[in-house]
Amino acid sequence: MNPEVEEWFAARKPPAEAALRRVREVILAADPRMTEHVKYGTVQFAFGGDMAGFVQTSKKTVSLMFMRGGRIEGNFPHIEGTGRAVRFMRFADVAEVEALAPELTEAVRAWCAAMAPKEP
Repeated sequence: MNPEVEEWFAARKPPAEAALRRVREVILAADPRMTEHVKYGTVQFAFGGDMAGFVQTSKKTVSLMFMRGGRIEGNFPHIEGTGRAVRFMRFADVAEVEALAPELTEAVRAWCAAMAPKEP
């Protein structure tokens, strides 16, 4: 885990910190190639480019924005949006993160598979 992200949590003290941290754990555990960093004032997750980041972190819920979510192939019923790019996954609390962790894990794995360099 990136110390820069720990500093972000310490400085921001977001109301949904426990749920944010659990989403973070799920994402980072889904694929060892996934990384995290702070960009645009929030936590971002990346492999082969930025995949997703926390938005609206002053709320008591978690909103995870997939910046290029339209590229994630698969059936993910809790990822919202229909446009070409942006998608969202929202979590009310830690219990909902736990319930949706398998779907989030599969979405991260699908992203990593899509972004992995293709062998010739």
